[in-house]
Amino acid sequence: MTDSQNISKPAKLALQDGTVYLGRSLGATGEVTGEVVFNTSMTGYQEILTDPSYCGQIVTMTYPEIGNYGVNSIDVERQGTSLSGFVIRNESRIHSNYRAEGTLADYLSKNNVLGLMGIDTRALVRRIRSVGAMQGVLSTEDLDDASLVAKAKAAPSLVGRDLVKEVMPSQTEKWTHELDEWTAIEVARGATIVTNDAVGDSDRPHVVCMDFGMKWNIPRHLRSRGNRVTIVPGNLSADEILRLEPTGVFLSNGPGDPEPLTYAHESISKLIGKVPVFGICLGHQLLSLACGAKTFKLKFGHRGANQPVLNLKTEKVEITTQNHGFAVDDKDLPDCLEVTHRHLNDDTVAGVRHREADAFAVQYHPEAAAGPHDSHYLFQQFQESLTAAQPTG
Repeated sequence: MTDSQNISKPAKLALQDGTVYLGRSLGATGEVTGEVVFNTSMTGYQEILTDPSYCGQIVTMTYPEIGNYGVNSIDVERQGTSLSGFVIRNESRIHSNYRAEGTLADYLSKNNVLGLMGIDTRALVRRIRSVGAMQGVLSTEDLDDASLVAKAKAAPSLVGRDLVKEVMPSQTEKWTHELDEWTAIEVARGATIVTNDAVGDSDRPHVVCMDFGMKWNIPRHLRSRGNRVTIVPGNLSADEILRLEPTGVFLSNGPGDPEPLTYAHESISKLIGKVPVFGICLGHQLLSLACGAKTFKLKFGHRGANQPVLNLKTEKVEITTQNHGFAVDDKDLPDCLEVTHRHLNDDTVAGVRHREADAFAVQYHPEAAAGPHDSHYLFQQFQESLTAAQPTG
């Protein structure tokens, strides 16, 4: 792809079922393929753009006006972008926010993201909901419908592919980022931030995060609760992780199909029972697979900030942010796992807990930015496990 300032250049999106949408390019130009999905969030477009879980996907925003509050250098979930393409109805002609540092179009150009604007996103979303998530091709170069549809049909599926290896880090890293403006924002929302500098790092609970494409708001949350945080590649073995002497292990979100990640299944199965384990999104699926469960591909997935989840223990409904195309199959669920949460739209499994070991996971994002924050209690729940497991004296 090549960078372009001309956002009125014609562009097309073609789906493998033969449907073609004509619009205008936004950001970079060129041609990309990916699974075409949709997200129902009204805000948080910069977090979506920088979420590694969208690797291999062309993301459509259902909210019609995107870019109205601009972009900044703080609200990123990862350095750079991983998604294949970005589709919207309209780009806001102006952006207004005291934290804004630039426009959406400039951000897409800078990060070499091919965008499409000016199409009927309602029609596209209805198509995806009717037919299911499909492979597609987004192009400013080839505008021939038949050629584009042929490319979409030939594009590789997400099923059976290991996309984690494209986004996970290559080496172990300590999370040393200072608690900057994010801290002030969280405090304003009522969060308790642990900033006792008198406590040395060696005396803090040590969380090792298995990074399968982790959003940065996760280590921010873990660090804000006074923990030492080490980020390791998702393919690190259990023995290598245990040599780091973790108090607990976190299993991150990430892209694609969880079943091909056999290296993760093996490592996680060996960690369960050794230390407390907490998983989110892909981490939820991987924990379940490590215990003997199975997963399946949803018709069009759950992506948005308004997903209702029932906590089966408290009988309270949480409004959650979700981003996944696969789910844990509750048929023949292993006896060692208990379902703790259910998605109220389709009754799929949204949370599990190990019956014997200190290990639990949820399919949604309690750390979600721009929100909602109904599920922050899960980090406190994990923190209590860490405190109980932390050596004293």
